[in-house]
Amino acid sequence: MPLYEYYGNAENKVTLPPELTSKAVVGTDRVVREIARVAREKGTVAIDGWYGVNFGALQAALQKELGNGAVFLHSAEMYRDAEDIAKYQAKYVTEDPSFGWVNTEGTLQDLMEPARVAQALERLRQAAKEGKTAVIYGPGAAVAELDGALGAVFYADFTMQPMLWQMWGGQLVPFGRREPAGDYAWKKYYYNDFYLLYRQKKAVFQKMDFYIDAVREEELKMLPVDTYQAMVDEAVRQPVKQVKILQPGPWGAYRYRDLWQVEGLECNAWNELAGIELSVLIDLGLEKPVNIPSQNLMQRPVQMVGEYVHRTYPDLLPLQVWLDDGYFPEPVSWERSSMPIHNHPSTQYVNRHFNEPLGRYETYYIVESYKGSSTWMGYKETADLEEWERLCRESENKKVIPNWEDFIKRWDTNVGDLFHIPPGTTHGHGGNQMILEMDTGPSVAGTEYSFFTYDFARNTWDDQKKTMTAKPMRMHLDHSFANQKWIRETRAKEFHRARPIAVAGDGKFRKDQYTTIPEQPFHIERIFLEERAENDTEGRFMHIVTLTEGRRVTIRSLDDPRRSTTIERLQACIIPAGMGRHEYVNEDGSHAMVVIIRLKKG
Repeated sequence: MPLYEYYGNAENKVTLPPELTSKAVVGTDRVVREIARVAREKGTVAIDGWYGVNFGALQAALQKELGNGAVFLHSAEMYRDAEDIAKYQAKYVTEDPSFGWVNTEGTLQDLMEPARVAQALERLRQAAKEGKTAVIYGPGAAVAELDGALGAVFYADFTMQPMLWQMWGGQLVPFGRREPAGDYAWKKYYYNDFYLLYRQKKAVFQKMDFYIDAVREEELKMLPVDTYQAMVDEAVRQPVKQVKILQPGPWGAYRYRDLWQVEGLECNAWNELAGIELSVLIDLGLEKPVNIPSQNLMQRPVQMVGEYVHRTYPDLLPLQVWLDDGYFPEPVSWERSSMPIHNHPSTQYVNRHFNEPLGRYETYYIVESYKGSSTWMGYKETADLEEWERLCRESENKKVIPNWEDFIKRWDTNVGDLFHIPPGTTHGHGGNQMILEMDTGPSVAGTEYSFFTYDFARNTWDDQKKTMTAKPMRMHLDHSFANQKWIRETRAKEFHRARPIAVAGDGKFRKDQYTTIPEQPFHIERIFLEERAENDTEGRFMHIVTLTEGRRVTIRSLDDPRRSTTIERLQACIIPAGMGRHEYVNEDGSHAMVVIIRLKKG
């Protein structure tokens, strides 16, 4: 699946003392020279890291710097054979064609051969005895079994999106290999490999000496551990902007062309504004910003998400926000403008079937509305639901269901409308509108849980040809119908169509909270302001805020005004739970509106 990153206004300015920033190293040549200097001084070093890092290029550059007398070991030498690794992964890949089973307990050592680890340890010790500089590199290079032999530890990090580009292009180098595995399956990553890498990263962060931003191999940045930790400490004390992503798809539309210039993007379907899989750019006043995965901010979980979420859902960033494009300059059919008809699973369902911690609870907030704007939600009162299931299973999205509109209820929409979409509710964006989709995030790894039922048997987007000529999407019919609540239009109208209730205001600002239903674990709120307004996380509730009206709004801590950021229209940011009292300042001069998602419990 293609995706594009957008870096506009994404940098988070973090101020550190000069004695910390002065120790940062920017530029690949300088980073390599500094690693070599440390290696000579310490004798033996490990460069651990995430999938996606070009360890081969890093090793080659270090070899040139250190000379042929240096000893290099790839961490792949410590792993079991590929067949054994595949057997281990099989439990988590499962036979389900679309989803797997989360590995909640495993570590990288599960994939390593103890005798080979012992051999690597002996080679490092022997190099030390001979007075040679030694470098072990690759994922797992700093496993605990090697601790006694390591003089210094580096961690080379990588963000999700460029890693996915490698995976989809057959260029990802997985565990136990030095070269890409062209047949690497995405479920191995999302259900097993991610979790082994993540636990290893957390372990290494407890002992690392240097952090390397290795996202762009031509412009590495390296921070000593004290600089890195101070950077994270400061970043989570202020609003956090992320690098959003835009994705073409079968209902992809064109409003983005009026809003953002994204090279190569020819239509826009899914557009993520905030969530765990996005990266974070941090401006330390260096030549280049530091790019880190959002998971790294979860090193400070209580500050980020609050004590309740940290205790209940360890490592999870529980909320996410998307913007669904739906603008077409000329009228198109529903079969072109609509999302797939689908539903989402509950916490109980993902616990039982996928070993995930939290279900997918969703809302649609209409940000822009055009002629014919619509949302599909629920079934018509007269719909024969057994017939609908029969038709979907017969189709499997390969055969058109001509009378699908006889079953699915269409709702006219306008700006400010809010739809509650709890698990099991059939729904879909109908087009001719822009939707702010505010949801729970079910997965620490960022795994998506939508059960597609029918996608009009249409072709999807081919990003190489830039045409809708790729094969139709795979459906998830067994999960979709097992998860169905069979919500009909009367219940949807009475309970799922929310209305805003004013809870504060003085004429120059107003705070609304939308009506809710018990199934939904969050509140949706919005604040209208002419000049400024105040809000409070209470030290317990992480907020995700999106500017839906106005041009620019600054969000600033009231206790420490230095901690602030400015977002632009249709940009989101995370306000960490620990930020407390804060204000919104309208930089536009007319009026502004921010829409907020926050959990009910905290």
